[in-house]
Amino acid sequence: MRATVTVMLKQGVLDPQGEAVRHALGALGFDGVEGVRQGKVIELDLADGTSEETVRAMCEKLLANTVIESYSISMG
Repeated sequence: MRATVTVMLKQGVLDPQGEAVRHALGALGFDGVEGVRQGKVIELDLADGTSEETVRAMCEKLLANTVIESYSISMG
C-alpha cells in the first residue's frame, strides 16, 4: 500500500526557493511566470491496513512543520 504526502508552504509564508525558481525561469526567457511555490512530495510504502489517521500522525509529528506548512494525503 502506498501513501503520497504533498507538503507545501502555507499561503502568506515567504517562499525563497520558489522566488529563486521564478527568477531563473525569467532569466531563461520564460516570460509570464508570476509566481512559483515549491514544496515536497513524500511517498510512503506502508503495510496493508495502515490507516490514513496513522499517516496524518506521521505528518503532524515529522513530515510537515504545521506552523508554516500544509499537507495533503493520497492513499492507494
